[in-house]
Amino acid sequence: MSVNAEIITIGDEILYGQTLDTNSHWISGELDQLGIRVIRKTTSPDKEDEILIAFEEAEKRAEVILITGGLGPTNDDLTKPTLAKYFQVELEMNEAALEEISERYERAGWELNELNRGQAIQPMGSTKITNELGTAPGIWLERNETIFISMPGVPFEMKAMMEKEILPKLKRRFVKGKIHHKIIRTGGIPESRLAEKLQDWEKNLPSHIKLAYLPTLAQVKLRLTATGSDQEQLEKDVDEQIELCMPLIEKYVYAIGNIELEERVGQLLRENNKTIACAESCTGGYLSHLITSVPGSSDYFQGSYVAYSYDIKEKALQVDPEVLKTQGAVSEEVVIQMAKNIREVFGTSIGVSLSGIAGPGGATKDKPVGTVWIAYSDGEKTEARKFVFAKDRKLNIQLSAMVALNIIRSNLVKK
Repeated sequence: MSVNAEIITIGDEILYGQTLDTNSHWISGELDQLGIRVIRKTTSPDKEDEILIAFEEAEKRAEVILITGGLGPTNDDLTKPTLAKYFQVELEMNEAALEEISERYERAGWELNELNRGQAIQPMGSTKITNELGTAPGIWLERNETIFISMPGVPFEMKAMMEKEILPKLKRRFVKGKIHHKIIRTGGIPESRLAEKLQDWEKNLPSHIKLAYLPTLAQVKLRLTATGSDQEQLEKDVDEQIELCMPLIEKYVYAIGNIELEERVGQLLRENNKTIACAESCTGGYLSHLITSVPGSSDYFQGSYVAYSYDIKEKALQVDPEVLKTQGAVSEEVVIQMAKNIREVFGTSIGVSLSGIAGPGGATKDKPVGTVWIAYSDGEKTEARKFVFAKDRKLNIQLSAMVALNIIRSNLVKK
């Protein structure tokens, strides 16, 4: 039997965009490893009526309801009284919780006041969940085969509770089967074309294996998820399916598993004993940042120029001023010269260059916002390609760098 869970995050600060909800992301990953399926995530304001509606709707859908936030000592912390109202019980002092809080304050040399004592008050019939890193104990309540678990919103306090008490209890109670995920990472092909190539293979997947397409920046991740009772068999089944699909998409696959594109490029550069340098204009150094974010990148990355202005393109990269004048910086001939010359400046095996119109200004009729030229040069060949990405500056920078990484990867794979 599959077990469904819902996560309810309580707090105006999340709805206002003042605080990022990292808790739900982390909790989902932990439950997934147990085979407990998160079917919905809800964020509620600090209003009793809204929280009550969230509880009621979640109880209709899920066997496990995990709540974060609203357990503090102040008047805007409404989770405990609202839980008590929902369960139609009174609040009472939990003596074990009070003892833990008192000991913590005594060790810290702080005086315990009434607000702090109030953190030990919990709904009648609930079970205390120890908070070893804070002063707000968690709450475990059950009704009609549904479990309500309330935790603090502070991430490190919540994680400690989950790891020490909550996840082990859920595992003992619910985990009967196994779940296995594996990710195939692709680049240089749109999601629609990838799906077209895989449609026959996908139709013939065994019933216990599901495929999900997860598009990201200039990439598509394929997630295979297998469920069953035998972990070893699930892993074997997924690997067999990957072997069947690889001939269909192999040229686009850069990794299987948890490897980012910049890491794979680094592996290929090292394996091929190649070095690289970058000449960047519209990306402002972002490609170099991605390459150097990988530990050990000094083995293959020699350096870069952010040649933003015409003057620097001419002086630092020896781009022909006449070409700049007649064709403009965002042109095939300019990026070709940039890629060739950056390779010579740094004495590297490979030179890569980018020049484009990130936006929002600078566009012309022939060169709209998002127009980017990317060139690759390795001594044996030099090539340039034109792309037209988006109308958003930040997105154009990110897309340009990711596409450039995939160009580097595809050329290294051919060697």
